[in-house]
Amino acid sequence: MRVEFTTERREVTDYAVVLLLTHGASFETIRVFDGAHGHNEMHRYTASGGKQPGEPFHAGTLGEGMRAAIAEVKHGYGEMIEGWRRQ
Repeated sequence: MRVEFTTERREVTDYAVVLLLTHGASFETIRVFDGAHGHNEMHRYTASGGKQPGEPFHAGTLGEGMRAAIAEVKHGYGEMIEGWRRQ
């Protein structure tokens, strides 16, 4: 998991939580949670189709969304990886 974020004072103003899979000598993106459009969004990736359209992820602030995304990846990364492989 890779986490990048920007803050202004103590408020998260943008973030990206990315689940990556080591695949040989490279990395494959499995899932991305971000606040790039000013709201919490999640993108699934598939082995055959790449990046899928974003869907709303969390109704709270960007900071709350980032923390929720980190928890989601920590607890569900196995299922996320299997979903990437199946599609």
